[in-house]
Amino acid sequence: MKDLLNLLKPQGQTDDFDAIRIGLASPDLVRSWSYGEVKKPETINYRTFKPERDGLFCAKIFGPVKDYECLCGKYKRLKHRGVVCEKCGVEVTLSKVRRDRMGHIELASPVAHIWFLKSLPSRIGLLLDMTLRDIERVLYFEAFVVIDAGMTVLERGQLLSEEAYLEAIEENGDEFDARMGAEAVYELLRDIDLKRELVTLREDMGATKSETKLKRLGKRLKLAESFLESGNKPEWMVMTVLPVLPPELRPLVPLDGGRFATSDLNDLYRRVINRNNRLHRLLELNAPDIIVRNEKRMLQESVDALLDNGRRGRAITGTNKRPLKSLADMIKGKQGRFRQNLLGKRVDYSGRSVIVVGPTLRLHQCGLPKRMALELFKPFIFSKLQLRGLATTIKAAKKLVEREGGEVWDILEEVIREHPVMLNRAPTLHRLGIQAFEPVLIEGKAIQLHPLVCAAFNADFDGDQMAVHVPLSLEAQLEARTLMMSTNNILSPANGEPIIVPSQDVVLGLYYMTRERVNAKGEGMKFADVAEVHRAYGTGVAE
Repeated sequence: MKDLLNLLKPQGQTDDFDAIRIGLASPDLVRSWSYGEVKKPETINYRTFKPERDGLFCAKIFGPVKDYECLCGKYKRLKHRGVVCEKCGVEVTLSKVRRDRMGHIELASPVAHIWFLKSLPSRIGLLLDMTLRDIERVLYFEAFVVIDAGMTVLERGQLLSEEAYLEAIEENGDEFDARMGAEAVYELLRDIDLKRELVTLREDMGATKSETKLKRLGKRLKLAESFLESGNKPEWMVMTVLPVLPPELRPLVPLDGGRFATSDLNDLYRRVINRNNRLHRLLELNAPDIIVRNEKRMLQESVDALLDNGRRGRAITGTNKRPLKSLADMIKGKQGRFRQNLLGKRVDYSGRSVIVVGPTLRLHQCGLPKRMALELFKPFIFSKLQLRGLATTIKAAKKLVEREGGEVWDILEEVIREHPVMLNRAPTLHRLGIQAFEPVLIEGKAIQLHPLVCAAFNADFDGDQMAVHVPLSLEAQLEARTLMMSTNNILSPANGEPIIVPSQDVVLGLYYMTRERVNAKGEGMKFADVAEVHRAYGTGVAE
């Protein structure tokens, strides 16, 4: 019974979390995330449409393609749950594990992480006290760097060109150690004693008078302290193991006509695996140094493109000359995970339309198109129709609303009375960018806005659009009415000055209407109310 209950629980659901942090991962941590090593660049077999073994979609590493079914079909159904097939090596479980199971690639040569290299100030550069240009020359095989000077006149961290290196070899033989590529940077970072570095930096700060030097030493000190406190090791900024994203997060979708649409990440991973495998073979064959160096540089460039395409040099493009979307592109910018999906979500009970001026409205009102209001207030209309006995079920109420009979419009009028709606104009730069109004039903498709609230929204009527949101619960309605109503937001929260002030044509109209006209028709007449004024004007008694 307990097993059955456990089965009914939503599987693969993560615990709630309060925060997310991007940090350094050690090679061991990356291996602990992984369910297996991805060794081949292949994705799926194009005849059988099954994932290739040890490839980027391997079922043995990432989990079964179908629920509770291994790849070869030996084990099917729920009763074999948790069994690992001895023939194809696939665990019999839910296919949605392919959304969270990661793989890894064992790199044949260390590779620097481009974020810690290129994001200013360069963390690798700061810690090694080298310029970004110098580190790039080492990483991309343009210069040697001295790792161990031995008894020679050379210094640790000194850069040597090819000629200078050959001369030093002639003079000193193998008394010193100088290398190039990410391996050299890895060794330099691994040799750093952070505690000793902190002492040296503090001494240097006390001794120097130069403002520029103090600034740089301060940055280096802060970085070294952060590494020491976090327990991260500097050499982790150079990767020896590369994590592979779960396949469901970089899908391969079949299209009509036997073609496939694939995520750009698969192309980028394929490039890394191809170059890594080629480098493995070259190292096994003891290939000439120049060929190995070139392959290591290409591996570094392919990992750079996977992590952040276009950050260094020209971006790698696909078949249609479009830059491939890398891991960094998935999380940064307007279309990235944070701004697109976490900070800005699509919500129910909302709509948007063009705004037009509504000079006849009261300050707390906005004009809402009838059709829009009908769609937004549907749940309230359904319950009212049922209460009145006009519909027995939700389905019947839905049909009534779709027919748009007279009783539906009457109920809508009743529902929206004293039910505030919130209007928002993007970009919402201050709290007055979203305010509450009482809706007034109007014909047409445009939202009417009171001219005096335009300054708060920074709105004009040249094609601006605004979003409407309906507060559903009583608490939300009360809060909207007390805190967000336009009549309660007359003063600007920034400076305390009135933000609802007449401007433009309002001022012109007031001036025009109150301008004195000598000897005009009806001069000296007194009126009891506005209706009387209209009557007098209409009959031509007054001008």
